[in-house]
Amino acid sequence: MEHQFVGIPELTAVPRVAVVIDVMRAFTVAAWAFSRGAERIVLASTVEEALALKESDPGRLALKDGAPAPGFDAVNSPALLRSRDFTGRTLVQKTTAGTVGALAVAGAPLALCASFVVAGPTARLLRARGGGPVTFVVTGEDGRAEEDLACAEYIGHLVAGTDVEAAPYVHRARTSRAAAELAGALRAGSHPDDVALCLETDRFPFAMTIGREGPLTVVRPVTVPGSAPADG
Repeated sequence: MEHQFVGIPELTAVPRVAVVIDVMRAFTVAAWAFSRGAERIVLASTVEEALALKESDPGRLALKDGAPAPGFDAVNSPALLRSRDFTGRTLVQKTTAGTVGALAVAGAPLALCASFVVAGPTARLLRARGGGPVTFVVTGEDGRAEEDLACAEYIGHLVAGTDVEAAPYVHRARTSRAAAELAGALRAGSHPDDVALCLETDRFPFAMTIGREGPLTVVRPVTVPGSAPADG
């Protein structure tokens, strides 16, 4: 099975099976939001659209990357979300890379978003439903982000049934430029625990599907049989 690994600019057509990777931090954040009770995440293409989507439904909360901003209820940080209660809520998410990649493949027959925290369940869902090669969209640095590529390659090996250890791939992510920037507090709206939380493997027992619901592009969690949350 020959998987493809592409950056967002290389997407010339909607793939049949796509997995959009953003480890630091959009799809680690999304997973944490679902673990804290969020029902769904609506993806926005611009900050203005995110605020409009929030304002159109008073039950929605909006989050974005970067520093806190008026109208937004949260920032793109797993550490800053882990104690929040989102039970039954819809979140609107806008980030620089992750949401852009997800919006680009939303029309695929099977589209998922992923990071290390849902790597195993994502691979199991792909094996159950995919039935063919996967296009992995490496969102960071126009497809060159080491943390995203490492996660994509790790999931690819799991899909193929390879006996693979997570540690070397997690190490690549830990020593990536994104990890250094987060650890050095060079990214606004971050927390010192963000890197460690982004590097937890299989923290959650679900995968995350991307689909269109009317005019909206929506991410939802899907529990995968055989998956169990990590201890702690």
